[in-house]
Amino acid sequence: MEHTMTQHSMFSIETVAPKIRKVTFSNPPVNVVGADTVIQLVDVVGELSRDEQVQVVVFDSGTPGYFFNHADLGQVPELLALNSADGTPTWVDLVTSLTSAPFVSIASIRGRTRGGGEEITLAFDLRYASREEAFFCQPEVAIGIVPGGGGSDRLARLLGRDRALEAILTSQDFDADTAERYGWVTRAVAGAELDDLVNGVAARIASFDKQSVLGAKTQINRSTLPPVADLRASWAEFAESVNWPGFQARVPQLGKAIAEMGLEEIERNLGHCAGLINEQA
Repeated sequence: MEHTMTQHSMFSIETVAPKIRKVTFSNPPVNVVGADTVIQLVDVVGELSRDEQVQVVVFDSGTPGYFFNHADLGQVPELLALNSADGTPTWVDLVTSLTSAPFVSIASIRGRTRGGGEEITLAFDLRYASREEAFFCQPEVAIGIVPGGGGSDRLARLLGRDRALEAILTSQDFDADTAERYGWVTRAVAGAELDDLVNGVAARIASFDKQSVLGAKTQINRSTLPPVADLRASWAEFAESVNWPGFQARVPQLGKAIAEMGLEEIERNLGHCAGLINEQA
């Protein structure tokens, strides 16, 4: 069939088969997630949810080295100001709409996946990672705040209490093999095999009856997802933590490190560099 594509400034939606779409996120140089990203992604999820043909959506990145990266610290006030008409934080609406979407979402992960972007990634139904290129991190504690987008809530259910504590309290980068062993991702494979694996899973699920696919997803959601009240509480705690003295002291140190080491070096090794920032704080 002929491929078609619709475009948002950060997201492109490609029709790759009658029941399959591919959403590519590009926000160079390092795919940070800002308020503008969230607004666009809410629109993308809504558009795909309204299309009754759509059964499977693959999410990937058009920025080499990065999947969905951490929140843009320059847009934190704007992120916190985003709320739905009923007062629910837009971020909470986004991740809950992803998990309850009338399609199966599959992450095809090449590159760094951290913080807020990692929390969006956790809301996808399936996560396949390149063994050579994918890394995962929740860096919030290292910079003096707490996760707010569902990282703590979802990782505790996926990894168990002790490994979730390790991931969040150390703020380290975890490679794809470790993430697979911990249950952080569905599967890690060689980068050369990733596209074939994701495309094969997408095509297989798309060949099944949509009612049975979504019915099974609903059952599993009921057994595994954190309550929305918990997600709202975590967001409120994150909003409070950006005013803590520890965060206020570390932001200038992070800026200094970026100036001295360069953005690329910091972003490629954020888990390690977060430790260096704390030595100076």
